[in-house]
Amino acid sequence: MIFKNAQVVTPAGVQRLDIRTENGKIAELSPQIAGEGIDCTGFTVLPGLIDMHVHLREPGFEKKENIESGARAAVKGGFTQICCMPNTRPVIDNKVVVTYIKARAREVALCKIHPIGAITQGQNGETLSDIGAMKAAGAVALSEDGKSVAKTNLMANAMLYAHGFGLKCLCHCEDAGLVDGGVVHEGYYSTLTGLKGSVRAAEDIVIAREICLSESLNIPVHICHVSTYSGVQLIREAKARGVQVTAETCPHYFTLTDEAIQTFDTNTKVNPPLREEKDRLAVLGGLKDGTLDCIVTDHAPHHEDDKRVEYSLAAFGISGLETSFALSYTVLVKGGVLTLAQLAERMSARPAAILGLEGGKIEVGAPADLTVADLGRKWTVDPAEFVSKGKNTPFAGREVCGKIKYTVVDGEIKYAEEAK
Repeated sequence: MIFKNAQVVTPAGVQRLDIRTENGKIAELSPQIAGEGIDCTGFTVLPGLIDMHVHLREPGFEKKENIESGARAAVKGGFTQICCMPNTRPVIDNKVVVTYIKARAREVALCKIHPIGAITQGQNGETLSDIGAMKAAGAVALSEDGKSVAKTNLMANAMLYAHGFGLKCLCHCEDAGLVDGGVVHEGYYSTLTGLKGSVRAAEDIVIAREICLSESLNIPVHICHVSTYSGVQLIREAKARGVQVTAETCPHYFTLTDEAIQTFDTNTKVNPPLREEKDRLAVLGGLKDGTLDCIVTDHAPHHEDDKRVEYSLAAFGISGLETSFALSYTVLVKGGVLTLAQLAERMSARPAAILGLEGGKIEVGAPADLTVADLGRKWTVDPAEFVSKGKNTPFAGREVCGKIKYTVVDGEIKYAEEAK
């Protein structure tokens, strides 16, 4: 397969190149390759996007999403690899569930799907999961996603055991006692709406603990979905003194603030919550200077029954796979925060490096995982057009720029935008 006349985002920068793929790999990059192919004039080819924080809901919550619908949403959003979190039913805490997800991913045959195992059995915070068996079955990381491991000694042991098997702990940072039932950020808008607030310290305290453990044990750790200005600063300072900490954030934390909750739209309810403008600006700064290594979706699809209830009772989460790239390109690249090459690094190369995944770069010999986008194309977010089962987005009606044209996985086109 040959992709011709494209602007290609490579490690050396953006270049006008043709790309030839063969046997699932990038076989040739050249200004002109002989032969017919897909004309990408006016389009940009990025390394296949990688999302290291996704909820696919299967097994157990297929009403919200399943592996097939989630994978369809992923390739429509330009993602060639996704990593699914363990808060399923049963929990991904053993080799059987890991093996099941890998088998379902092969059946669906769209994007590459990598399971993330639970740190503790049943996510009960008491006993470590069978880490070695999950790694052997195909788990690429560990997380207690949706909660933190409350016992510090258990978390330390988890990091030690995970490191022994070449895995990292991806840490949802939340002191449940401090949150105390809070559903939004505690501030002006929580007071205005009467919704129970949660303070920044609930996130920051656990970020600080994980950094301290990483520094003490000399073991890498990864911080999930950073939302606070103070959390960004903790990570920046830790990196400056050599701590092996990496971190991620999500599009909703650099595009929205807690001002959005005054509509009582439950699609604005996320965990951690939307914060204030100074937090949003700090997240942008963290992405710009590399404090925040990567952008993830924290794709959390829900059935409408889980969202069309009172705000305090609604489920947390946003369905994000189909909007992430466009939101990121619009706000970060067109907004002058990142270059296109830096965006590709945050959405592909860094996630690959953090988890040790093959891919993330367009170079000869690399997997032919490619995302082809029309960066000049404006479109309006319409959840009715989502292929994910989850239509829960606070971005409905928002105009964005950057439309996915093709998603190529191992040299095969897995998504092509239908002509309208």
